[in-house]
Amino acid sequence: MASPKAGLPAQLSLEGAEGSLAPAADVPIQSAAQEPMSTDKSPTFEDSVSRLGEIVERLEAGDLPLEDSLRLFEEGVRLARASQVRLDAAERRVEELLTIDEHGNPIVRELDPDGGE
Repeated sequence: MASPKAGLPAQLSLEGAEGSLAPAADVPIQSAAQEPMSTDKSPTFEDSVSRLGEIVERLEAGDLPLEDSLRLFEEGVRLARASQVRLDAAERRVEELLTIDEHGNPIVRELDPDGGE
């Protein structure tokens, strides 16, 4: 039999990640009607990564009904995509900070902290 994580995309694998995760049994399963995080603002990158770790752990346990697994997987995909957007924005910011003009001065402009420009 294949391992429970065999079908997970690489983005959801947090093997080797530092920090402790809640035991799999303590990870709540959110219904499709519930938002994965607070609706008033987006979760921080760190909160998203932490929640992704919890989701991966819960899915790897392999003891959820199919519908619950799908809901968690969908939440994980949303979090992974949002986290990738934030990482891309951070990478653009670092590249910009390392850019210099013809006089050797750094070229810096303000970027939206939420990933927009």
